[in-house]
Amino acid sequence: MILASLLFAFLAAALHVFIFTMESLTWTRPATWRRFGVASQADAETTRPLAFNQGFYNLFLAAGAVIGVTCVALGSAGSAQSVAGWTLILASCGSMLLAALVLVSTGRKYLRAAATQGTLPLFAVVLGLLALTQ
Repeated sequence: MILASLLFAFLAAALHVFIFTMESLTWTRPATWRRFGVASQADAETTRPLAFNQGFYNLFLAAGAVIGVTCVALGSAGSAQSVAGWTLILASCGSMLLAALVLVSTGRKYLRAAATQGTLPLFAVVLGLLALTQ
């Protein structure tokens, strides 16, 4: 279960790096803003600073998950390095999961986006907790 949790945490991080790229680097491209349900190029320009900031939030969550995976993978079980790694994984992936729950709570039209955003970190958290309790 440890390996599976680390894999899901890494995949969740990769997804959030992709989201960062869209929100912070390609937000004003029509293919990106349409994916996020923005109505026009003018609206994309107006919301650009907000999306830029939100993208970095996603990047920092991804960084926490990757650092956590690295610490667990390279540390021995029960070591300070492993404990720090699990803490980062659970905090980062837990935040990703909670953000997905907030997104779905804003309306049914966001259900698919929330499922995309939240499924990988959900598996990382659940499998990680199961691995830690055995």
